[in-house]
Amino acid sequence: MNILLLGSGGREHALAWKLAQSRLCDKLFASPGNPGIADHAELVALDAADHPAVTAFCEAQRIGLVVIGPEAPLVDGLADSLRGQGIAVFGPSKAAAQLEGSKAFTKELCARHNIPTGAFARVTSEAEGLAALARFGAPVVVKADGLAAGKGVTVAMVMAEAEEAVREIFSGRFGEAGAEAVIEEFLDGEEASFFALTDGHTVVPFGSAQDHKRVGDGDTGPNTGGMGAYSPARVLTPLLEGEALERIVVPTVRAMAEEGMPYSGVLYAGLMLTKQGVQLIEYNARFGDPECQVLMLRLEDDLGELLLACAEGKLATRQPPRLSAEPALTVVMAAEGYPGTPKKGGSIAGIDAAEAGGAKVFHAGTALADGQLIATGGRVLNVTARGASVTEAQAKAYAAVDLLEAPDLFCRRDIGWREVAREAKG
Repeated sequence: MNILLLGSGGREHALAWKLAQSRLCDKLFASPGNPGIADHAELVALDAADHPAVTAFCEAQRIGLVVIGPEAPLVDGLADSLRGQGIAVFGPSKAAAQLEGSKAFTKELCARHNIPTGAFARVTSEAEGLAALARFGAPVVVKADGLAAGKGVTVAMVMAEAEEAVREIFSGRFGEAGAEAVIEEFLDGEEASFFALTDGHTVVPFGSAQDHKRVGDGDTGPNTGGMGAYSPARVLTPLLEGEALERIVVPTVRAMAEEGMPYSGVLYAGLMLTKQGVQLIEYNARFGDPECQVLMLRLEDDLGELLLACAEGKLATRQPPRLSAEPALTVVMAAEGYPGTPKKGGSIAGIDAAEAGGAKVFHAGTALADGQLIATGGRVLNVTARGASVTEAQAKAYAAVDLLEAPDLFCRRDIGWREVAREAKG
């Protein structure tokens, strides 16, 4: 069948790379794509916000499956529009995508169904937010309710920082995403990401990962969209993974179905491993970025078949996804100035040399200008490798990084440091 992939980042390059290997895939289209995705797909110009145009393209090209990579088109209801025309879609409906589109929605769902998560308050004004902070005290977490492109979240260790975060949200900086805010209890522990595929009824695990949000080594500096990740996150032991599945993910899928919003797609649970047990931090309604890159490198199954089974409600007929026991690790190469104002236009070379040793370089923010590959975004490349251990995968990834010729890009040099330290202790 013909498959359409929507998106342009590193996550979508990893999905395109894996979808192109599927037995189902006759032809892969991608929109808008990037130069890396162009190695696997025909790039087409479509506006994901123009639902009739996307639908018309799918009908004209006999698309058998649409894979929606980023969250915005899901929250906008593109999946509903396509399904309404009988087109199979991997990704949740507009109603179900509220699990990512509204942090308050998710918190309230958890409260109704006794799903473990931190205490919270939903606030609709600066005054309400400041009053809630007084009740919670510091440390505390302040979040814009809606999609804020990875921004709008502050883990405040002192009250002054929390108060400033509330004022910033209600200043209008985040547009509609900041119309409301959520004040959350600070959860103490180590974070991990857990992924599951679901067709609205059946739920199957799809691996774990741990990412690095801070821009600097040693987890210092401002938060980013993610500077690297590794998989699996062994801190999420089989016992804890089972707890997350049984007490958080499966009850969420059941609750969504009961409330008339069946969830189909990938459910990405951000978890905190606390002394009181596994607790939900928040959900994403799509694969993480850069977590997707390490998951795809470990996947030993047919991605197209898995995603189609989700889209058609047939996940129960398949064996659970097979992931390599070998860990994978990805290093984000970012443009100078990120996460502030990134420097664009810097030249990039050496990708073939970097991949010669077994690494895979996924494009995240690149373009071609007069035949020269250049940086066009904040996060530009994802240098990804597998190894017998996280330590080995890390060494292979950084060896590939060192072969790139990209003077305007930088990276953290300690991705996977927690697990490398644990492996060193034996």
